[in-house]
Amino acid sequence: MNILLAAGFILMNVGIYLFMAMLYKRFRLPVLLPALTATFTVVVLLLGFDISYDTYMIGGEWINRLLGPAVVSLAYPLYKQRHVLWQNLPAILGGTVIGLLVGMFSGMLLAAGLGFSKLYVLSILPKSITTAVAIQISSSLGGDSSLTSVFVMIAGFTGAIGGPYIIRLFRIRSESGIGIGLGTASHALGTAKALEYGEQSVSMSSVAMTVCAIVGSIVGPIVSWIMYH
Repeated sequence: MNILLAAGFILMNVGIYLFMAMLYKRFRLPVLLPALTATFTVVVLLLGFDISYDTYMIGGEWINRLLGPAVVSLAYPLYKQRHVLWQNLPAILGGTVIGLLVGMFSGMLLAAGLGFSKLYVLSILPKSITTAVAIQISSSLGGDSSLTSVFVMIAGFTGAIGGPYIIRLFRIRSESGIGIGLGTASHALGTAKALEYGEQSVSMSSVAMTVCAIVGSIVGPIVSWIMYH
């Protein structure tokens, strides 16, 4: 029975994603980003048919396990673009770190300014870091990992949808600049969006995502300590 459920949920996810990808290719609207529309559709179906998260994860777990290999595969375009990375290393690191700090402090200060509790502030602090790392940071600081996951998704979808408009508004033409911006602002979802701009954008986006995870792991506890001690 579990095998049938797992196969059913896997096929459902793949089918929904492929359909949404076709829809996105047809209309090319950022709001129709497959990762967003497919996620929304799956959530609606689960709620509509009253399917619990644990039941869904019988199949979803296998899809989740593919996340690791998918992230590792980003090393290939990064290797092919290594010369660009070394030539522009100071600018890439500088832009990424500044973007990370702006993302962390803006969310934290906004939450604190609106009177949110310490739990919410600490949960939103690592929102500009990829989910797996953000959850660990949030838990170690005393935040709620579930809330952090939601904030990370919001940041990811916001950047992936709004990013193209900002890129056009400021007439950004550099593939490296586009990749760094998307990877810093919206991590994995931004990297997926960067695929549309070229291999160099994907490479720089994966670098930005990695740098944000490393620097965020160091800066997060320091910011938390300064604010609450």
